[in-house]
Amino acid sequence: MFKKTLIIVSTLLALSGCKHFVGESSYDSNTGGHHGEHMNVTPGTQGDLEVNVGDRVLFGYDSSALDQEAQNTLDRQADWFKRYADTKITIEGHCDERGTREYNLALGERRANAAKKYLVAAGIDSSRISVISYGKERPAVMGANEEIWAQNRRAVSIVVN
Repeated sequence: MFKKTLIIVSTLLALSGCKHFVGESSYDSNTGGHHGEHMNVTPGTQGDLEVNVGDRVLFGYDSSALDQEAQNTLDRQADWFKRYADTKITIEGHCDERGTREYNLALGERRANAAKKYLVAAGIDSSRISVISYGKERPAVMGANEEIWAQNRRAVSIVVN
């Protein structure tokens, strides 16, 4: 019995060191979605948005301009929001750690509003969308290099109902 328990514990410890498990999802900024999509995500939920559409768009340094990749993600979001017409969202604006708190709060708000304006232009009623800026206060990734900062310069759509 002890030997079986030891084998099970050893196996679990070995697996815990793996980066991804079968069926686990990881965000891919190139496609705006996740790899390893979950088959049991409830339609119309935050999980559905994250896995099947992409819940965030990324920005260049000191910019609130939407590049083509961001526009593609927002187009998919607009289609999703049209499908789930009762859904309301909050778009969170975020920045990397560089700059003052006040500057980054303003930049985060411009980023969130850029995403909102794009969705409204795509036919989503503005009353369904609120915006908030967190500036540099809620990084998605901790660290201090360009790759990490790029992931923190974002606008994230959050389902609120």
